[in-house]
Amino acid sequence: MSPDVLDLLAALLFGLALVHTFTAPFIAGLAHRHPRHAGLLHLLGEVEVVFGFWALLLILLMALLQGGPAALAYAESRNYTEPLFVFVVMVMAAARPVLQTVLQAVDAMARRMPLPAPLAVAWLGLALVPLLGSLITEPAAMTLAALLLAPRIFHAGVPERLKYLALGALFVNVSIGGTLTAYAAPPVLMVAAAWQWDSAFMLATFGGKATLAVLFNASLATWLLRSALARTPVAAPPPAAPLPPALVAAHLALLAGVVLLAHHPVAFLAIFMVFLGLCQAYARHQDRLILPEALLVGFFLAGLVVLGGLQRWWLQPLVADLQPLALFFGALGLTALTDNAALTYLGSLIEDLPQASRVMLVAGAVAGGGLTVIANAPNPAGVALLRGGFAGGSIGAGGLLLGALGPTAVAAAAFLLL
Repeated sequence: MSPDVLDLLAALLFGLALVHTFTAPFIAGLAHRHPRHAGLLHLLGEVEVVFGFWALLLILLMALLQGGPAALAYAESRNYTEPLFVFVVMVMAAARPVLQTVLQAVDAMARRMPLPAPLAVAWLGLALVPLLGSLITEPAAMTLAALLLAPRIFHAGVPERLKYLALGALFVNVSIGGTLTAYAAPPVLMVAAAWQWDSAFMLATFGGKATLAVLFNASLATWLLRSALARTPVAAPPPAAPLPPALVAAHLALLAGVVLLAHHPVAFLAIFMVFLGLCQAYARHQDRLILPEALLVGFFLAGLVVLGGLQRWWLQPLVADLQPLALFFGALGLTALTDNAALTYLGSLIEDLPQASRVMLVAGAVAGGGLTVIANAPNPAGVALLRGGFAGGSIGAGGLLLGALGPTAVAAAAFLLL
């Protein structure tokens, strides 16, 4: 089997995976009409399963056509650091000591804002937490924001169109909110070393524009949600049992260690083992760890890594032939079809790419990071944690696309005009 044929096969499966992503809610609905196969249909209707499923099919076809050793060699040649990191940081950020600390901080800030508490908390979840992603990484910010907003916005009492608008604003804000530093956003990580971009450069080039876009998107979404938030106030939870300060400090220190060692899977997996031991030792101070949800997200991203590794033959020429402004819009559009980190990585391979083109490539990639589930690595985490609040327990790709169009336009305008 020639490389050209393999490339075409991988592109075909990638296209089928995209179609599968958009039809996942329909497939999940078939489970009610065909109870004999309900389990399989529910599984295939999970958005997080899509790319992992088609990646497995690609490896099986490679094994049949090229032999098992060649297929295994390709699978083992991929870099799975990002899926592993997202899995680990999702679980750790959602642990009770971390989440309770964030909730208490948000509640304290909300009480000092000149807004009703439901609106203040929603605004902070859509604005402050995504910007916090520049420090704690985007996957951690997505996890915390989703858990904070789920009982306030993503439930049956809020109209579906408003939930999709809030979801689009959240995804776009997380994507651009991580650009204030050079290590927090996956598409920036892919180019920072190659192009010698440090956090000072990111803050000066992207930080102010991204911050203004995040604040505008959050403010507009909160204003549109004001009636729904007022109609369905969140019931006050029972007072949380105080946690030992030493336990909270240990959790925060472990999470910080994982963030600092995000490029070193052996190191951050070792820290994760310590975290799991700590949770077991002090189980009375823990809630259920979101291991199944995080595993599904990791499976999704690993599948994207496997399928995306064979898309260079058509993606890189598209990126290389565009002028800066066209490159911005091309990156923004292509991000809806592939992970924005993969897109910027391909750009980093182009020799002598002008600085203006580099900036436009990254700006377009992060601006379009909320358009689809696959556009940005943290998006599957948000889907996994929030889908239960949507009709049928599933997030439609079309609804997300429509909900994200406005916030994406705001982000694009900020990067191009400010």
